[in-house]
Amino acid sequence: MKQKVFTFIKSILVPLVLGGIVGFILSKSMDYDSLIQPPLAPPAILFPIVWTILYILMGVSYGILKVNEKVDTKVSLIYYLQLIVNLLWPIAFFVFKWRLFAFFWIILLLVLVVVMTVSFYKRNKLAGILQLPYIFWTIFATYLNLAIYILNG
Repeated sequence: MKQKVFTFIKSILVPLVLGGIVGFILSKSMDYDSLIQPPLAPPAILFPIVWTILYILMGVSYGILKVNEKVDTKVSLIYYLQLIVNLLWPIAFFVFKWRLFAFFWIILLLVLVVVMTVSFYKRNKLAGILQLPYIFWTIFATYLNLAIYILNG
């Protein structure tokens, strides 16, 4: 039982800590509020809240698979690959201001998140279902990325 709790804590902390590090890197480069915003653009304060929730859900899903011994090389590869792509997107978008590149990068992220979600779902339905908000948010972020690129060209 103790090992399962440790596995869940570790699974949740990995994306949270990495996301926090990226957030720290971005803190001086965030120009979201100075950009022309498209319709439906949320306030900047919403992003860290949403990403914290999504990172926790990622960790919970991965933890579910880990404690049930449903993780193999393929699952780990897709999970960590999407996490790396996820963490690099805001650096491209905010630090380097590569808005068009970031748009194509986020499409790659969306594909990886869908593949990960399907992979998780095949192994444990709850682990897959918990990733649906991540898919929806990534679709919304893709819209925001493209609209901001177009509006701020």
